[in-house]
Amino acid sequence: MKPVFKLGLCAVVVASLAACSSSESRRQASDDFEYLESAPLSEWQNLPDQQPEFSGAYTIPNRDFAGPTGRNIDIRPPQQILELIPGARYERDAKGVTVWMPREEQSERVWQTINTLIEENQIPVRTSSIDGVETDWLVWTLEDDDEVIESRYTVVPVSDRSRSGFRIDMIEWKRNGQAENVSVDMRDRYSAQMTNMITSRYDGDLREEARIRAAQLVKNIPISLGKDRSGLPVIIARAPYDVFWERLPAILGQLGMTVEDRNRSQGTLTVKYKAPDDEFWEEIGTKPLQLDRDNYNIQLGDLGNRTSINVTDSAGKPIAEEQLASLSPVLVAAVERLNLN
Repeated sequence: MKPVFKLGLCAVVVASLAACSSSESRRQASDDFEYLESAPLSEWQNLPDQQPEFSGAYTIPNRDFAGPTGRNIDIRPPQQILELIPGARYERDAKGVTVWMPREEQSERVWQTINTLIEENQIPVRTSSIDGVETDWLVWTLEDDDEVIESRYTVVPVSDRSRSGFRIDMIEWKRNGQAENVSVDMRDRYSAQMTNMITSRYDGDLREEARIRAAQLVKNIPISLGKDRSGLPVIIARAPYDVFWERLPAILGQLGMTVEDRNRSQGTLTVKYKAPDDEFWEEIGTKPLQLDRDNYNIQLGDLGNRTSINVTDSAGKPIAEEQLASLSPVLVAAVERLNLN
């Protein structure tokens, strides 16, 4: 009975703490604020005949600084921009966010994404033209906000020499239905939120298209062992990176490899290998993989209409050439086996 009683008491305490934790308390520091009562700076007084020596490293500029103090300071970490577009650059400033796309066709594609969000009314619009979009009120619901936050933006295309992309600026802000002067921190947080909304949809649409193409093209993925530019062995799959990336987990699953982690923008997969039984190898008609039961890292490289495949062990060392050579025909057999299912 005693352990049960203790567990019940802990549960009550946790529940009480959770109930007392509001979005306001999660945004505020809980320590003392005695620094707000500090005496103002005074002029340094030198002793008679003293030659003062000062370092400019700690000089405080002589001007007024505007900003929150004490409990008005939002202690939450900044809203991160999800870097879902490989090669894109994100520039944040006091007014908003600029996203530079790596290629012109990607810039055009992101505007297709924005237009799709507008058509689906996920981005309500007041005005729209070739020069950009002025949104209506977007309502944000975040875990750490009990308040109703609304904001409006302009989203415009930008270009600079050979670069192109889009720019997001917040133009109005409301809290619980009341218009307010937005702080720099809130402008930064919700400009990043708007950016993530667009880039997440862009990434999701590309993934879905790649999945469909992968399903259509999986029957025609020649795989062979070759050499890279430095003469080292590498497996080459004659399929675009996006297509092969979407299909590879299913192929690896046929071989007893469980994908534990993967990063599409970096082209990396972490897999755990457990060798299938002899019956499996007889069924697919290849020799067993010359791999130990271990974790492996698979690195894919984008070669245009082809994809390179490199494998390293759990220590980060490339597997031996004979091991890589044993993987190539097994991947081919796994693709063929998927085609029959």
